[in-house]
Amino acid sequence: MSDLLSVVRAVHEISMVTSTRLEPLLARLRLTQQTAQALWAIDPDRQAPPMRVVAQRLHCNASNVTFIAKQLEERGYVVRRRDPQDGRSSVLVLTPEGERVRREVVDEALALTPFAALSSAELAALADVLTRVADLPE
Repeated sequence: MSDLLSVVRAVHEISMVTSTRLEPLLARLRLTQQTAQALWAIDPDRQAPPMRVVAQRLHCNASNVTFIAKQLEERGYVVRRRDPQDGRSSVLVLTPEGERVRREVVDEALALTPFAALSSAELAALADVLTRVADLPE
């Protein structure tokens, strides 16, 4: 149990440190932690995700994503469009400015995270373990 507590505590601490270090950039870009996480969840190299998928990725409900999407739209970072697969729902599409801002947030997060101090071999091993844990069924 103490190993599990140590891992959870370390992951939480790393997340909090990275979030704190990102605050000046997020303030400049007029983003909150939640809107930045939503941008991160919209991969510009993949098909635009339905809002319900964004909600799943953010582990929140649809009404929260609607509120977050409205904030991102007001800043010109995303547009909502009808889902071509299901006309009853909407997808979130990054605008060119949204892609630029997303790239800036991701690049800065990667530069500022304590994980950046690890070697390539350490990162590969950690990525393997964390990916397996993240992919476990709920």
